[in-house]
Amino acid sequence: MSQPAFTRSRRTFLREAGHGFLGTALTYLMTQDGFLAQAAEGKPAAAGARLHRPARAKSVIVLFMQGGVSHVDTFDPKPELNRRHQQASPEKSDPGAQEKTGKLFGSPWKFAPHGQSGIEVSELFPHVARRVDDLAIIRGMRTDTAAHAAAGLQMNTGFMRNGFPSVGSWISYGLGRANDNLPSYIVLNASGLGQIGGSANWGAGFMPAEHQGVPFGGGPAPVANLRSLKGADAADQRGQLDLLARFNQLHLDQQADNTELAARIASYELAFRMQTSAPDAVDLSQESDETRVLYGLPKSGFGQSCLLARRLVERGVRFVQLYLGGWDSHQGLKDSYERNGAACDQPIAGLLTDLKRRGLFETTLVVWTSEFGRTPHAQGNGRDHHARGFTTWLAGGGVKGGIVHGATDELGYAAVEKPVHVHDLHATILHLLGIDHEKLTYRHASRDYRLTDVHGHVVQDILA
Repeated sequence: MSQPAFTRSRRTFLREAGHGFLGTALTYLMTQDGFLAQAAEGKPAAAGARLHRPARAKSVIVLFMQGGVSHVDTFDPKPELNRRHQQASPEKSDPGAQEKTGKLFGSPWKFAPHGQSGIEVSELFPHVARRVDDLAIIRGMRTDTAAHAAAGLQMNTGFMRNGFPSVGSWISYGLGRANDNLPSYIVLNASGLGQIGGSANWGAGFMPAEHQGVPFGGGPAPVANLRSLKGADAADQRGQLDLLARFNQLHLDQQADNTELAARIASYELAFRMQTSAPDAVDLSQESDETRVLYGLPKSGFGQSCLLARRLVERGVRFVQLYLGGWDSHQGLKDSYERNGAACDQPIAGLLTDLKRRGLFETTLVVWTSEFGRTPHAQGNGRDHHARGFTTWLAGGGVKGGIVHGATDELGYAAVEKPVHVHDLHATILHLLGIDHEKLTYRHASRDYRLTDVHGHVVQDILA
């Protein structure tokens, strides 16, 4: 008589055996040698009893200026650079750039002091300049590469290669959802999700796929396929989802480590709940004419994204990221920057104003950044990529307003005073959300990973 075929895989056998005495004994031994205690440190804060510290912010809005914004033309005035316009660069080579140095290139735009703080801002941002007393401007930012894709990944994930969770994913993992009817992490892009490096910038990496960013589009229907098919009522749809969930669960039972399938099941349920909540969240027609004008609507697509971001954090979304491309100006710097400045200046100022008057400013952290800056020397009639020094600013959510932190040298080549690395920025964002960046870990490939890897210091000077 032939023996029946053994159809279970080793992984399935061990998983099922773990439900019994083998699992009890193994758990005891792993606890004794400290393995499980170590892994428990990476347990999501939402699953634990408390945060690591009192949170100052509940939500984060990141305004990501894709392409590398020139700091010396926006928030970091360099009078000496203007005085030495067209002179030879003192730097024979620039390790923070991609090509050889050229002649120094003074800014085509004037800077002027604004607000009670008297911080100088370029005329490219007249509306944001009026809110300068709300900003903590970091003029000594630096990153490790001048390549778009790698620098974008580092700014968004902490690492310069694919496969790592994004900042929003870490926050989703650590804090969970505040609104069961909306994703905890949403990505908006007025340019049609054209970020260099693609979805890896908002992906979950080795974390469960449920923590990845959910892309919302532009126009009057930012969420595709949200409406039910004509003739299908809620009861019919609920029955279909229940049947599909049973089939998916049977499949998932055979491969418990398939996080993408688990996320797909969860996404169907979330999508069903979003049919009642998301239409209200994305319906900008509910806003007054005065509010729409505040954000630069109807002309500005980025204004629509900024207004939508406010509506999302108002409803408990943890992390909203907005992308605006077009800053990569190797040629035609003046035309492209004036076009981009006009596209985002009023909407950003409108967002800060609106958050403040609605009582959301103190609990919403706004971060304006790019993947790197641009060179003080010319590349044609533009500027090259530059990683050694650039500008990022933060506002709201526990940040001290009306201050400048750090500095680049007199020409803008390198961060020379209180430099802030990407890891430091990430540590500070988590700190303001009540998370210790050294304690929020996720075990993968036998290692406890962090957003900040083995680096990072909270920028204490900018905290209120």
